[in-house]
Amino acid sequence: MVELIIFDLDGTLVDSCEDIKQALNYCLEKIGISGFSTEEVKRMVGEGVNRLIEKALKARGVNLPSNELIDCFVNYYREHMTDFSKAYPEVKETLEQLKGFKKAVVSNKLTELSVKTLENLGLLNYIDFVAGSDFFSERKPSSVPIIETIKKFNTTQDKTIIVGDSELDIMAGRSAGVKTVAVTYGYRGKELLKDADFVIDKFSDLLKIVRKL
Repeated sequence: MVELIIFDLDGTLVDSCEDIKQALNYCLEKIGISGFSTEEVKRMVGEGVNRLIEKALKARGVNLPSNELIDCFVNYYREHMTDFSKAYPEVKETLEQLKGFKKAVVSNKLTELSVKTLENLGLLNYIDFVAGSDFFSERKPSSVPIIETIKKFNTTQDKTIIVGDSELDIMAGRSAGVKTVAVTYGYRGKELLKDADFVIDKFSDLLKIVRKL
């Protein structure tokens, strides 16, 4: 019997790639570095802003201190985080139908930005707890955020599932001892999702899994 559902945010509940791309490219182009396409950014997101900037600089063969770029990204993104972002199809309706379950968002995005994204897109009131990369001592793919969230809700691994779009979510879930659900419509190719316990093509398919468990 499932009591707690832990969701990833970007690529799972929300398609935010365009806004992430805009913020990244704004900051890179300001210092004369060419930007990236949406598809390229999709492949780089998932590990938090620091890693995103590191990967972008590496891809362009540039060796620069990343702190100023990180600050630039966070400041720009904070002002424009939902210019283009939207909830994926069926997310709101499905969360509505999951009212009887405890629901958490555990993201590698900063907590403040995760909360604001959910709030701006009308999803925050469906979620009981939000934790970003700065909330726990480690971030996904570590099991720490998952285990700490389970403790917070005073439940157990066998009554928890994690839903995400990347191998990071699957690794975090598996090492925490919880069932994993991968969504195929997010930012990672299907080949990276093969270790998940369940794979779904649309968000509403989650209802069947939760009922089955």
